[in-house]
Amino acid sequence: MTTQRWTLLVVSAATAMLMLDIAVVNTALSDIATDLDTGLGGLQWVVDAYTLALATTVLTAGAIADRLGRRRVFAVGIVIFTLASLAAAMAGSIETLNTARAVQGVGGAILFAVSLALLANAYPNEGERAKALAVYGATIAGSFAIGPAVGGALTSGLSWEWIFLVNVPIGIAGLWATLTKVEESRDPRARPNDWPGQIALTGALSLLVLALLRGNEDGWTSPLIVAELVGAGVFSLAFLAIESRVRNPMLPLRFFRNRAFTGAQIAAFAISGSFFAVFIYTTLYLQQILGLSAIEAGLVYLPGTLAMFVVSGATANLSEKVHPGVLISAGLALVAAGMAMLTVADASSSWMVALPGTIVAMIGTGMFNPAVIAVALGNAPAEQSGLAAGVNDTFRQAGIAVGVAALGAMIPAEAALGGGSPAEYVDGLQTALWAGAGLAAAGAVAAALLILRRAPAPAAVPAQA
Repeated sequence: MTTQRWTLLVVSAATAMLMLDIAVVNTALSDIATDLDTGLGGLQWVVDAYTLALATTVLTAGAIADRLGRRRVFAVGIVIFTLASLAAAMAGSIETLNTARAVQGVGGAILFAVSLALLANAYPNEGERAKALAVYGATIAGSFAIGPAVGGALTSGLSWEWIFLVNVPIGIAGLWATLTKVEESRDPRARPNDWPGQIALTGALSLLVLALLRGNEDGWTSPLIVAELVGAGVFSLAFLAIESRVRNPMLPLRFFRNRAFTGAQIAAFAISGSFFAVFIYTTLYLQQILGLSAIEAGLVYLPGTLAMFVVSGATANLSEKVHPGVLISAGLALVAAGMAMLTVADASSSWMVALPGTIVAMIGTGMFNPAVIAVALGNAPAEQSGLAAGVNDTFRQAGIAVGVAALGAMIPAEAALGGGSPAEYVDGLQTALWAGAGLAAAGAVAAALLILRRAPAPAAVPAQA
């Protein structure tokens, strides 16, 4: 097997491991809550500890890899992610699990940040690179499609610890292949790390999520919550000030002068903060309110995720015929419609009530994903495509982290875990679904206004005599 194919295999396997880890966790949350004796707040951090760490470090990870060597840093990322997975599987308390999840997020950020750079170096020919990226994209979609069912099968057939243990052999094999089969590469003009920006971004997102998660419990006007919200605002303003003045910013604000690029980031945040963020609460509904097992809950999502996989493949080839802004806006509109359809579920519904809305939203997601990547990368300088991909990952993961916290503030914290009535939980879930649908709809409008706006026509040039 050639070095190119080994690189594609390693990158795809690592990405599959990351996507599976995101998708499988939701179906195991009920078992984790029972085994580790935790409430909804602890379960929210199982998701948010990972996404926060990933969102705040992915840009810095890419800069470090460009300077120190992408293969070397990618190998370090595999080691971190694998050891953190083992620690998560061995966790005896929710605090230990969430700490391991945060470390996993750092390892995941490294792998996400370096994957595309490794592929670009291995496939310098544009045509071959396009085929490799198609395989890479199919791996992401396929892994996410089977993730809920895999997580349910591991949890029901073995135990929730196996959703993390399964990463260990994959990580070991990936580390061997990375060190022996992948070529090293660096960027001779690599940008230095923007540590002040890193600190400011971490502070802003962490304080915001912490305030949203604890607002109901501590009171939204309590001094602690108010201080956290004010601190998040101060850090956010500091981050913008730093990025506008530092010579080598981790998030170049000049990218956002391009309306289409800005629209792609808003759209990525919208879909992550709505549909992807609500997964934790709909899964708890299926298991705790309707009484489904982990494997049964995973199978409920399977028709929708398979539809997403098929639609992603079909729409990826439409970019020359259909403006990607149309696919992004229409995809978000379908996500909003699907989330609204899910609000018909109540405490005594059949599990089949979740199918129509989930399938519609997943079809919209399938339309959305290839198009938003194309817009994000196509509207940034070619030599900075890796940085543009990192920016898009940052907005996606930040959307999930903030969305889990914000939507969770609308749901009675313990109603699904024995601390309240099922009807209370369902009422809160319906409110969160409507809020998420509103966010997705707003994203659809923003995408239409920013991405679909035509550039001004060039001035006519008079013909020479």
